[in-house]
Amino acid sequence: ANLSDGQRFGPKGGARGGKQLIPQAVPALEVPSPNLAPANNFDPTGLERAAKAARELDASRHAKDALSLAQMQEQTLQLEQQTKLKEYEAAIEQLKNEQIRVQAEERRKTLNEETKQHQARAQYQDKLARQRYDEQMRQQQLANEENLRKQEESVQKQEAMRRATVEREMELRHKNEMLRVEAEARARAKAERENADIIREQIRLKAAEHRQTVLESLRTAGMLFGEGFRAFVTDWDKVTATVAGLTLLAVGVYSAKNATAVAGRYIEARLGKPSLVRETSRITVLEALKHPIKVGKRLTSKAQDALEGVVLSPQLEARVRDIAIATRNTKKNKSLYRNILMYGPPGTGKTLFAKKLAVHSGMDYAIMTGGDVAPMGREGVTAMHKLFDWLFFNPHFGFFLQKPSPTTPEKISEDLRATLNAFLHRTGQHSNKFMLVLASNQPEQFDWAINDRIDEMVNFELPRLEERERLVRMYFDQHVLKPATEGKQRLKLAQFDYGKKCSEIARLTEGMSGREISQLAVAWQAAAYASEDGVLTEAMMDARVADAVRQHRQKMEWLKTEGAEHPQNHSGASSHFGSTLGTFGMAGEEFGLGVCVTPKPRTPLCCPLGFWGVLTWFLGCFIQAHSAQGSLLLPSGVLGCFNQAHPAQGPLCAALWGFGVF
Repeated sequence: ANLSDGQRFGPKGGARGGKQLIPQAVPALEVPSPNLAPANNFDPTGLERAAKAARELDASRHAKDALSLAQMQEQTLQLEQQTKLKEYEAAIEQLKNEQIRVQAEERRKTLNEETKQHQARAQYQDKLARQRYDEQMRQQQLANEENLRKQEESVQKQEAMRRATVEREMELRHKNEMLRVEAEARARAKAERENADIIREQIRLKAAEHRQTVLESLRTAGMLFGEGFRAFVTDWDKVTATVAGLTLLAVGVYSAKNATAVAGRYIEARLGKPSLVRETSRITVLEALKHPIKVGKRLTSKAQDALEGVVLSPQLEARVRDIAIATRNTKKNKSLYRNILMYGPPGTGKTLFAKKLAVHSGMDYAIMTGGDVAPMGREGVTAMHKLFDWLFFNPHFGFFLQKPSPTTPEKISEDLRATLNAFLHRTGQHSNKFMLVLASNQPEQFDWAINDRIDEMVNFELPRLEERERLVRMYFDQHVLKPATEGKQRLKLAQFDYGKKCSEIARLTEGMSGREISQLAVAWQAAAYASEDGVLTEAMMDARVADAVRQHRQKMEWLKTEGAEHPQNHSGASSHFGSTLGTFGMAGEEFGLGVCVTPKPRTPLCCPLGFWGVLTWFLGCFIQAHSAQGSLLLPSGVLGCFNQAHPAQGPLCAALWGFGVF
């Protein structure tokens, strides 16, 4: 109670802005007397205790500390009050800012609404303007149409008036013309009636003169022809020269015709390719012009091994290698080639070895499909002979024949039987020009005559475990490793044991052919290309292997089902899977083709002479018959040339002269 204002509030204890808080006066405590009776039941005990505590506090040695503590508490209260004031002021400022923001928002909304109203008003005004413009244009168009209609009506009226004028003019002109023609006709008729005798006399004179002129012309022409013909017949040198010239002309014409045909066939055999040949390794002139670099590489390439890229069992590999060596030496020694039959399931390497054998032996090969022969009908015989003529023109040649379905001799048509006979005729003996190698899936479908022409039979079986592992490694290296390491393709290979994986795949692919294993390797490559990062993983390979094994089993089930339903045609159905006939010359799978050659009729060289003889014979008969009756105005010299030596045999002499004998 005794503290001063400075001690209570401190210096500058006011609010922000230098304002000092005005302390309120604290009244002094009055200690009531204990003897006074309490008024209104007031208990002064508390006040007494407070006074006592104040006295004790003043008497205590800690009074200064208590005073300092009280001052600090007062300062703390002042600071709290100041903080609250500042918070109040901040709240007021925030309310002001919020009010300003709300006002700005209201103003913005008002502006937006005003803008919308202005836009709507402008759009409405524009709409009204457009409507006014459209209405004006419509009214103008109606006015233009009305003007155009009026103009058209005016033009039509003018055209009608002009047409009426022209019609009237034409009518008057026609009447005048008819009157003129009628007058002229009457005048002409009158003149003709008056001059009828003169006109008849003129016509009679003109006819007589024309008849005399024609008779003189015929008489003069006959005399000239007769004298010339008599001079020609009596001159033996001219007759001989004429006959010799006609004979030489006939010989030249037909010789040139036949020589051209022979030369064309020779050039076709040398440069062309038969229509039955689908594929050949022989380099043609057209191919050399189209791909000179490729042809140059083929010509400069070295001879390849016959078993390069072909995986076979050791026993079969040794046997086919002996065949390749024997074929190569046969070509070098120009000996007779042997006919070979290669049979086995599809995809075991028969056709591949046949092509490799051709390249290894230095021979060309050709491929023909039997399906091209059946639609040819009767032309198949000629095509077959052309094919073998082409082979003989190109020695040491190879030829493949493919037939999609089996055809037994009892079921083939007459044309195919004839083609088969032609094939058997051209392959009846061994040749040093071509080698017959048959590659078939079902050799029992062959005609017995074809089987009789086979010298050696080679069975291509499905690859075993060792061969399958070699095939898997080879195709894995060809389709996966090389593109991943050498090329710039989008193909990468994950890290795993490649050799172990190839051995595992070889065990899983039991019963699959080499072609199916090759397709499996291509499927690996396709799976890598289909992935997002282009990486071929072990899991992807396993998935493709599982798919390939499942597909192989499904194919085998289909084959068994088809064999159970059609036991007679089962072998024929399997021959659809690429049964390829042959290497080096003719190759045939169930080859049911036939040949029937009819020689082309040759016109004799004396045909022109015979024609002239017959013509002259009829001419002589005609001359004698009409000259005897006097109906033919021919000078006597012409008839005398026939009857001078043989009066009774004029026509015969004329015919003999036509043949060049008279």
